[in-house]
Amino acid sequence: MHQEMAMLRRPGAALRVRRAAPADLPQVVAIDASATGLAKPAYWQGILRRYGRGGARRRFLVAEAAGRITGFIVGEVRDWEFGSPPCGWVFGIGVPAGEREAGVATRLLEAITADFRRQGVTTVRTLIARDNRLVLSFFRSQGMMAAPVIPLEKAIG
Repeated sequence: MHQEMAMLRRPGAALRVRRAAPADLPQVVAIDASATGLAKPAYWQGILRRYGRGGARRRFLVAEAAGRITGFIVGEVRDWEFGSPPCGWVFGIGVPAGEREAGVATRLLEAITADFRRQGVTTVRTLIARDNRLVLSFFRSQGMMAAPVIPLEKAIG
């Protein structure tokens, strides 16, 4: 009994990570909009269409607790971009402000990296805006460090 109670009190213990479904989109859109200030339902419908089914290398996962979505993560395995052997890329992660210290993002990252590992990948990467200290702090806390690539850009319009 004591072990069961400890499991219930542990942050994220009642959390289930699963593939995203169409019914999850309104909550995913709301989580993303609360972080970015923009509601992008058409964008997320496209992400679900391309990444929700998974395919061989794509993942769109959600964390669910007590019947509500408490976070999401999107990523895929890519090969030979920038001369890199196959590696996992995480390009979307979101957790509502009230859930951020409950281990939701950690569980999502663990789930997607476990999937990448099953595909033979040994490295995971992401790109982050320089001023996004919250997300940078999270990924650093997960052991991620600067990669051997440098993003460059040029305004063309």
